[in-house]
Amino acid sequence: MTFPFRKTLLSATVSLAALLAGNAALAQEAVIVLNTNEVGAPTYNPIKATMLNTATGLIFDRLVTQAADLSYHPWLAESWEEAPDGMAWTFHLKQGVKFHNGEAFTADTVKQWIEIFKASDSENAYMAEAIASVEVVDDHTVKFVMSRPEPNLLYNLSSTFMNVIEPKSYTELGDNYGVTEVYGTGPYKLESFTIGQETVLVRNDDYAWGPSVAQNKGPAKIAKLTFREIAEDSTAFLELKTGGVDLLLGVPADLLSEVQKEANLAILTKPGMDVYYMPINVTKAPFDDIRVREAAAKAINQEEILTSVFGGVGSIADTFLISALPESHVSDSAKIHYDPTRSNALLDEAGWAMGADGVRAKDGQPLKVSLWTQSDSVFRRLTEVVQAQLKAVGIEAEITTFDSSMIRDQYKTGEQQLAVRSYTWDNADIVDWFFGGDRLGYPNVSMFNDPKAEELRTAAMTGAKNMDERVKNFTAYHEYVLTQFPMAPIYQPVTNVAYNTDRIVMPDPLNAPDVGVVAFMDMEVKE
Repeated sequence: MTFPFRKTLLSATVSLAALLAGNAALAQEAVIVLNTNEVGAPTYNPIKATMLNTATGLIFDRLVTQAADLSYHPWLAESWEEAPDGMAWTFHLKQGVKFHNGEAFTADTVKQWIEIFKASDSENAYMAEAIASVEVVDDHTVKFVMSRPEPNLLYNLSSTFMNVIEPKSYTELGDNYGVTEVYGTGPYKLESFTIGQETVLVRNDDYAWGPSVAQNKGPAKIAKLTFREIAEDSTAFLELKTGGVDLLLGVPADLLSEVQKEANLAILTKPGMDVYYMPINVTKAPFDDIRVREAAAKAINQEEILTSVFGGVGSIADTFLISALPESHVSDSAKIHYDPTRSNALLDEAGWAMGADGVRAKDGQPLKVSLWTQSDSVFRRLTEVVQAQLKAVGIEAEITTFDSSMIRDQYKTGEQQLAVRSYTWDNADIVDWFFGGDRLGYPNVSMFNDPKAEELRTAAMTGAKNMDERVKNFTAYHEYVLTQFPMAPIYQPVTNVAYNTDRIVMPDPLNAPDVGVVAFMDMEVKE
């Protein structure tokens, strides 16, 4: 027998419970805007990508992680030992770890992953190049037999490019892996991905093996994350201000004061891993003349840019590496500083005479060059200042602006003369990445292929038996590259993250070098 009153009351109770559950679910969602230098990543395939974004590190895990002080700590590897001669590494793996598709993570997974990584035609394959073979000791112990010592191995294993993939699905999906589907062991699963627009991740409720430096080992506290790609910083800020998004992973210096005016917004500042610089195409006249390259490089007034474009936040760059790296400590004579007297003298020596209109000329041809940049506001403003500084020594630069998501493809044509761009990386191997002779166009935007540099590059990448030797070799390589002026360093920012304090509780302290997986494991959304 049914009692109508009880049925109605039960229905009302269920409806109320569903409503409350729906509100709670909504409260456990967060919308994040990716940094502008992450806009346009075409895939979540860490092996083949040349560009990855913050969401990538939430889909996958790595064997090793770094703390805020850049020291190395366990993740999927609970511990490890290096042989005294550097010719072997043994990793002891966490047990009970599963990929998003249910496959178990074992020593055999690591063996297959490394073999796939090494066999790929990817730009990233160099990270595993020194691993000669992988031996499965038991289900949860794996040994890397090395072809040579690799002092940088732990750094490589902590890189997002060495996220651990699930080998079976990687092989089956082929080029669709990372685009239509992707499977890692990370705290979040891919729900949807629209290139250049947004990525939606949902929590991996089975996750219980977070990195040792995170307070929360899993599952993550936020159920759903939407990462939006907004190339214009001012548009992203307006979205944050009006509540359309909860967190910006990058805030340019000129917007900091605007963020600080809002009572419900806060800024988290981390040491920067970026360098803004002006690549100079050494194969395109007039920059095939080193005197003209040096003149252009020393026309850049870094101090003026720091003050006028970035409001004094951050620091100048006078080498290609972030100043926190020991390999940035080159001789003073190799550092690139503003020197207009030297610039003018070099251009005079190279036969470029100053004209009445302020533009130099040689053999009846004006010193006019192209200056490429990307569409977001910081780059446009910075490029306009660079243009004016070049004009001050008689170089007329015409600015061409490309969409931020498309400019890398343009670099591959090799038609650029000058450009303004930035990179994010905290290891000296970025010198190899952007100036290696086998990577012309992109990432080697400078088209730099110098025999002596290649010798020094080989020694830096493969010739060190320990970290002290590696630092020495990379410092020599870096220093020589600077003396050939394939680029002009400009600026080192700090990383500013802005978030809505009515919505987001940020972990404090954040024991990580950036706002990545550790932050999102410990981050909470207010209900």
